[in-house]
Amino acid sequence: MSNTNRGGPGKEYEARLALIKKGLRRRYFKERMVQALGVLAIVAALGMLAVLLATITRTGYTAFEQTQVLLSIRFDAEEIDPQGTRDPSVLSTADYGGLIKDSLREMFPEVIGRSEKRELYSLVSPGAAFELGGMVVKEPGIIGTTREVWLPANDDVDMYVKGNVNRLSEGQEAMVRTLMERGDLKKRFNTAFFTRGDSREPELAGIWGAAVGSFYTLLVTMLLSFPLGVATAVYLEEFAPVNRFTDIIEVNINNLAAVPSIVFGLLGLAVFLNFFGLPRSAPLVGGLVLTLMTLPTIIIASRATLKSVPPSIREAALGVGASKMQSVTQHVLPLAMPGILTGTIIGMARALGETAPLLMIGMVAFIVDVPSGIFDKATVLPVQIYLWADSPERAFVERTSAAILVLLAFLVVMNAAAVVLRRKFERRF
Repeated sequence: MSNTNRGGPGKEYEARLALIKKGLRRRYFKERMVQALGVLAIVAALGMLAVLLATITRTGYTAFEQTQVLLSIRFDAEEIDPQGTRDPSVLSTADYGGLIKDSLREMFPEVIGRSEKRELYSLVSPGAAFELGGMVVKEPGIIGTTREVWLPANDDVDMYVKGNVNRLSEGQEAMVRTLMERGDLKKRFNTAFFTRGDSREPELAGIWGAAVGSFYTLLVTMLLSFPLGVATAVYLEEFAPVNRFTDIIEVNINNLAAVPSIVFGLLGLAVFLNFFGLPRSAPLVGGLVLTLMTLPTIIIASRATLKSVPPSIREAALGVGASKMQSVTQHVLPLAMPGILTGTIIGMARALGETAPLLMIGMVAFIVDVPSGIFDKATVLPVQIYLWADSPERAFVERTSAAILVLLAFLVVMNAAAVVLRRKFERRF
């Protein structure tokens, strides 16, 4: 009797077993390849992200310091306020640039030629005179005294000290080295970058105006999109009948979530500016445009969260005599609120980083003053980054990267807040 008839592993059985093992090895190899490709993709993505962050950080961290010059300023009463009125309108129009030039000539008495004096005067920022004017207006008591004042150096001097680029003449280099040896030229923390608005002079430009504009714009967006989005999600999920009309609404909401953001900008330009005549470049209009863009995201996230609440919660509320409205508002909505807040914060983070729709409604304008309300002309951080990136001055390059770092920090904080809220208040059923 053959081995096959006796129940032993015959040749046919061994061939099939070898074929199965070969197929398993091939399948396991493909699985390992897919896993390796996935890991490689993650490593590549993280590597490119690390390179991007490293490049931005290396370029932008120097903007958090600003080169300043220590000058001995004699606030001569005859030049500043000869009548002794102490009127702010008179004090702000005095020739403070002349006071700076007098101090520089005292520091470098050997400089006598016209071209040499021009090079000497250009070491200090043109906006330093406005800083002195602001000091005198705030503190008129300094008139008639001599003070040691740190004033911003010119952007070329700043770039030279930081080792980025050298656009100084030989004479200016010698003056800068002399100031550094005396301790009258140092890099100090750039408070102006965080406390001022935009400026034509890179050494005076700051992000505070854009940050305030972003705050007002997101405030309008939040006040409009959150209640509208949540109310829409609650109605569609809990109260709306299932028919063709609601199906069309749901399809359109899903489609709006994928519409390019610039389309919302064109809509805002046509409706809010041209039709309703709202003020151009105002946070109010920016908030309305971002509301239209953010609503689909909030509605979709809110509906998904409402669906995750077990039906037993609704049934138990109805079983003890609660109305449909009471069941939703007092039981379902509080349980779904952590997820709703998470989706809202993510939507706000996306709105914070948008540029294209705001360019269409004029928030790309050069705004120096810090806005004081939603009707004032303003810009936002992404648009400010766009403006600086388009500026020819080399010093704006580092400020562009520094503003990107600040914007990324805001986005990380907002996304981290979303994660914390979800983990802290989320209930598992």
